[in-house]
Amino acid sequence: MDRMLVVVFDSESKAYEGQKALLQLDGEGSISVYAYAVLAKKADGTTTVKQGDDVGPIGTLVGTSFGSLIGLLGGLAGVAVGAAAGMAAGGALDLNNVGVGYDFIDDVSKVLLPNRVAVVAEIAEEWTTPVDTRMEAIGGTVFRRALSDVKDTIYQENVASMKADLAQLKAEQAKAHADRKAKLQEKINQLDSKIEAQLENAKERREAVQRRAQAKVKVLKEKADALKAKAS
Repeated sequence: MDRMLVVVFDSESKAYEGQKALLQLDGEGSISVYAYAVLAKKADGTTTVKQGDDVGPIGTLVGTSFGSLIGLLGGLAGVAVGAAAGMAAGGALDLNNVGVGYDFIDDVSKVLLPNRVAVVAEIAEEWTTPVDTRMEAIGGTVFRRALSDVKDTIYQENVASMKADLAQLKAEQAKAHADRKAKLQEKINQLDSKIEAQLENAKERREAVQRRAQAKVKVLKEKADALKAKAS
């Protein structure tokens, strides 16, 4: 199952130890790690993403979920992301893109206090014991949530509602006097533009999800091939 994982530690050194353990579990085949980062909350409450050039095998492809989670945990005022991360750009702070509920963000935020550091990752795991055992041994507090595509339903409902409003406006315009027709046409044009924007956004999101799914399949295939080669 694909999940978002956040493990909160009391120090940066412990967080890096947690990241190392996470990658070891990936190497052992216990889990698959698609993207990861170390997020540090400073004493003044601001947050910084700390890592090198590597944010996981498909780190740049999971911005619709992973990057959004990073941005929201960093706070809506913004997060200082290193150039190598490149995952909080382009609407990353949109809650609809995260794939987890706001309650999850709230639960993590209550523990990710100033001077604490978290390992944030998008992973696939069949059972929780391997991650929990390793992280708890290091002193980490583990949060996880299965990824959801409920946002697609929300967008569909928004478009359907706007189309209903558009139909109503056009019906009113057909019966309106000349002076009122112009005002209604302005509203129709504005709503039309919003619907087009929503449809384009949904198209881009579907394409991003498809690219992410293809990248994940590639990661899993490469891992399987590597294990097969190691065993032979």
